[in-house]
Amino acid sequence: MSEAAKPNRPQFRNISITQIVGYRFPLAAFISILHRISGLLMFLLLPFILFMLDKSLVSESSFEYFKGFTSGWFVKLVILALSWAYLHHFCAGIRHLIMDNHIGLDKDSARKSAAGVLIISVPLALIVALKLFGAF
Repeated sequence: MSEAAKPNRPQFRNISITQIVGYRFPLAAFISILHRISGLLMFLLLPFILFMLDKSLVSESSFEYFKGFTSGWFVKLVILALSWAYLHHFCAGIRHLIMDNHIGLDKDSARKSAAGVLIISVPLALIVALKLFGAF
């Protein structure tokens, strides 16, 4: 093909890293990314939780040891993060199942359902946090 016959294609060479990092995601994309992060968090912590469950069921003294271990503030934060991951993943998973049935696929419905995931999962995680840190 000759030089004159080649179509003019746009060249995107002037994109800086600040333009890429500064992109503002829509709420539905943000919820989808959090859904993936929460699934990864649960997957990575599953062996640790199963190990703790196995060891805590061996005897009464091992249960008391793990009961004392989980009373520290850092471990409570890890438990809270795992609880949030489960609650968010569950709520976002229901949203994705509904969308798999071709319900709520338009832009406005997707934004509303993404907001609904946050409206449900964040207060549930706050209730877990209050219970975990002894508010009631």
